Order: sequence, then structure tokens, then C-alpha cells
Amino acid sequence: MSTDVSAKTPAPAPAGKGGSAGGDGLLHLMLDGMRRNMRQYGMLFALGLIVALFAVWTDGDLLLPRNVSNLVLQNSYILILAIGMMLVIIAGHIDLSVGSLTAFIGSMAAVFMVKHDLPWPLAVVLCLAMGALAGAAQGFFIAYGGIPSFIVTLAGMLVFRGLTEIFLEGQTLGPFPEGLQKVANGFLPEVGPETNYHNLTLLLGLALIAFVVFQEVRDRRRQQEFALDVLPARLFALKLVALVAAVLVVTLLLASYKGAPIVLLILGVLLVGFGYVMRNAIIGRHIYAIGGNLPAAKLSGVKDKKVTFLVFLNMGMLAALAGLVFAARFNAASPKAGLNFELEAIAASFIGGASMSGGVGTVLGAIIGGLVLGVLNNGMNLVGIGTDWQQVIKGLVLLAAVGFDVWNKRRVGS
Repeated sequence: MSTDVSAKTPAPAPAGKGGSAGGDGLLHLMLDGMRRNMRQYGMLFALGLIVALFAVWTDGDLLLPRNVSNLVLQNSYILILAIGMMLVIIAGHIDLSVGSLTAFIGSMAAVFMVKHDLPWPLAVVLCLAMGALAGAAQGFFIAYGGIPSFIVTLAGMLVFRGLTEIFLEGQTLGPFPEGLQKVANGFLPEVGPETNYHNLTLLLGLALIAFVVFQEVRDRRRQQEFALDVLPARLFALKLVALVAAVLVVTLLLASYKGAPIVLLILGVLLVGFGYVMRNAIIGRHIYAIGGNLPAAKLSGVKDKKVTFLVFLNMGMLAALAGLVFAARFNAASPKAGLNFELEAIAASFIGGASMSGGVGTVLGAIIGGLVLGVLNNGMNLVGIGTDWQQVIKGLVLLAAVGFDVWNKRRVGS
């Protein structure tokens, strides 16, 4: 049932009290909306708070245009992995092999391009196919073999790490072709007249603002058509203003440096594409179904084995993409690449709203969780916090995020 208050506006307050009553009413609506959407917006508030904290702590260095660009480049491969990991966790599984798989694909890319001089576009296609095949192999054992995903992917982690050592012979191999390096480290080209900003980035930012506003308004109308709960009108307007302001600030920061990184466009395509699939496509609803209630999903005719197989195939392909981006960014394939990437991706998913029991989470949440970790890493480096304390702080943040999820479930249940 819609909670839009436009049809429930109370009678005007007596003279002398209207301002206070109106202010109290707006505050009540905002607090009520925030309570009912705590899970959805909690991490957004947390991300904003962390950004504000480190912006003050670093005297504004965190929000320098150059640092914002580096933040995107440094965390791109973790964000790619987090998107795939979120789908795996929503389906009720886990994947421990993605770090080793990224290293393995990086090693194969180096073998193809450095040792055998294959054109880099062809090598990229081969590497993505190999990643999909690796994910499909694991998905087969999990879906059709009935082996728990924890065991299968733990075995995959060991296998892919060993294969990386074998193909690289324990040595670092590089450099990569310039074209591939630009994908991971490059920026959009300059177009149009000379201004103080990167014109193409400004145009993309304005297009993104228009898309966000259109998408939010359309989703709200669709929810109202089906008599679903929606945010109060004033809170919805406040949400739109906040989203537009955030996109505009990031756009201006990027446009005042070298423009949007190419890898940011890749992330944007993945975010929009997978977000649409999980919200609107049948396969997306089936992923939520098997993670939320597997017996009920089976009774409803969901082909759970096929869905699980496809989820891990997709994870393998995204791990391959992350491996290519990571190797190209550092211009070399290393046997030690990808260490703890699986933990970063899992942490990003849970911080972004995933549930260990499955059936809950969004692609945008995975991006937000990854950005929380990325801003923490970047901010702590800027203020000179050692890597030992960084691990402690990130562990506490993960524990707090999961604890918040458990508390929110109990609150809603009660």
C-alpha cells in the first residue's frame, strides 16, 4: 500500500503554530521513512560519513581531483569482483577462488601477449573465455555434483594459484601492450573547445543525472501502481537532490583533472547491466528466489541447478575481467597477484547489504561496499595509518556492517 502522504495531508495548524507543526511533520516523515528503509540507505549514510571524516582529517586531500581519479583506478578490479560476488552470495553460495583466478588469468594474458605476441584484443577475448570456462567448471560441480560451494571454490583457489606459478615459472612477466594499459589506466579523450573542465566527462555526468532521475521516478510510479510502499514525497525529493548532488560533485572533480577513467565506463556498464538483470529479468528473480527459499523456488518451477551454474560462470568471467584490469594497471603479471582479493570482494558485498543466508542484496550495494573499503584504504594511507591497524579497522567495519544487518532483521521481525 502506498505511503505517499499527498492524499493524507493534515488540516492546517492554528495560527502561530503552523511552522512548528509543519516542521515536526516533515521531521516525522523523514524519520519514519529512514526507519523503514534503514537497510537500503544505511551504507550510503556510512559512506558519506567516512568521506566527510577523512576529508576533514586529510585537510581536503581526499577530495582532490587527482585523488578521486586514483581512487577509481585503485579499486576498479575489486568493484568488478564485488558485482559478481554479490550475485553469488544472493544465490546462497560463496566463491573463494576469485583472487587466484584473477592471478591465473593475468598470467595467461601475459603468456599470450608477451611470450606469443598475440594481438591484445584477441588475447582479451581468450582470457574472458577461459575465465567463463573456469567458472563453469566450478558451477558444474556445485550445481550438478552437489558439492558445497565453499569446498569447490577452496579447491579452485589452490588449483588456480598453482597454475599461475606454473605458467609464470615463479617470475613476473611483462610489459603489456599500450592499448591494454590504456583500458586500465587511461582516460576519455578530450573533445570540443578548450575549457577548464573535461567536456566529454561533463556530458556523461549530465546524461547520468538525467538517467538517475528518470529511473527513480519510473520505479516510484511502478511501485505505486502495484500498491507497494514508497518513500514519502518529501523524502523522495530529498533523495533525488542528494543523488543529483553526489553525481554532480564527482563529475566536476573528475572533469577538473583528466576526465573519467576508461575503467569507470566499464564499471558503469556492468552496474547498469547487472542492476537491470537483477531487478527486471527472469534470471535475476530466480537468483533471489533460490537464495531466499530454495525449496519454495523448486516448487515454483525454478531450475535452481541451471541458475547456480550460470551464476558461477558469470563470476568466472568477471574474475577474468578483473584479472586483466589488474595486470594491465601494473603492466605485469605476478605470481603473487590477487592475494586476498576474494576477501575484499566478500567484505564489499556484506558491507553493501548482502546477507549470509542469501536472497538479499543489490548490485549497487556491492559498489557502495567496495567504495567504503576503498575510501577507508585511501584515507588511512593519506593520514599515515600503518597497514597493521588498517586491517584491524577494516575488520571492525565488516563486523559492524554485518551486526547492523542482524540487528535490522531482528527489529523488522519484532
